[in-house]
Amino acid sequence: MLVAVTDHAAERFRQRVAGTLDARTEIARRVARAVEAGRVDEEPPPGATGARGSVYVRDLVDRSLVFVCRRGRDELVVVTLWEQEGGVAPPRVPRRYTDELKRQERRRTPRRG
Repeated sequence: MLVAVTDHAAERFRQRVAGTLDARTEIARRVARAVEAGRVDEEPPPGATGARGSVYVRDLVDRSLVFVCRRGRDELVVVTLWEQEGGVAPPRVPRRYTDELKRQERRRTPRRG
């Protein structure tokens, strides 16, 4: 099965999990392995609001990490990721850091209108 990764999912992975340069490949590899192991569910993780048609793939490496995907014809598209509170490992990057990155991005992005 082909695994595609959105820009949003890759950026979120870099911010919250690992600051790797090749986040898309890492995500695709993790999702493919988890799907092979049967770690796919149609029910959202506790605390998440489920979107209709979403598929949730639990990571084999970090069990608190869930990839939120949409099914295509012959592919899974990873649209974002979800970290369960109280998971096995805390996020590797503190939330205050990722919140500051978001604030800086908003300041750099010109307003449309």
